[in-house]
Formats: sequence, C-alpha cells, structure tokens
Amino acid sequence: MRHPFKSQRLPKISISRGDYERLTRLGSAMLERIPDVAEELLSELERAKVVPDKRMLSSIIRMGSTLEFRSGDGQQRHVTLVYPGDADIERGRVSILTPIGVALIGLSDGQSIMWSGRDGRRRQLTILSVRQPAAVPA
Repeated sequence: MRHPFKSQRLPKISISRGDYERLTRLGSAMLERIPDVAEELLSELERAKVVPDKRMLSSIIRMGSTLEFRSGDGQQRHVTLVYPGDADIERGRVSILTPIGVALIGLSDGQSIMWSGRDGRRRQLTILSVRQPAAVPA
C-alpha cells in the first residue's frame, strides 16, 4: 500500500518483537473487515525497526502505553493504546485499529506525525510524554 504521506518524511519508529508479531497477525486478520486501517497498520509495521522486547526503551509507545500528545489545534490528551477488545474512548483507551492508534504506535517523546482521520482530514500530533504500564509480577 502507498503511504498517504510518502512525500513527507515519516518519523522513525520502533516496535517490540512481541508487539510486531501480534500486530502483524491482527492487521492481516482485519484486511477484509477494515482494509484501510489494517493496510496502514501493516505498512507502519513494515517500516518499523523491530527491537527485542527487553531492549525497548520506555520512551517508545507500545501496546499498553499511556501517553500525552498535543494535536495540531493545540489540544492535549492523555490516552492508552490498547487492543480492540479493550478500547473505551470515554476512558481514553484508544484501539490500535483506529487511524490515530496506528499513527501512535512506535513513536517516542517529542516526535510528531501527520495522519488521516476517518473523515479523510489530515491531522498532526506531537508526543509529549510516554509511560509504560507497571510490570505484572510473575
């Protein structure tokens, strides 16, 4: 798929090996149901640097990360990037299978990206902070 903003330089992104594998399966499984978002997710995964899970920096957005971003109109929001079954916009839980969810994955503090909403409008967001979920004791 042609990335909608190929002419604009895209920020470098990194994905943990675990997220890469699970998101590749999810994107492939959703190609028929939501082709635009699934193709965009797979395109982002293709261009990402895949990093061993234990070597992922805490400043990089991955599944389960809570982050703050500023939109192009100056509004700031706190959201958590989640799998579709955990999405709840009222609680700020954004699905990876949304245009903004795809735009967020792999970004780090200070990076900006242009993305297209479902309405086709081009938007920009800048990452202000990233926080990882607390580790679950084994």
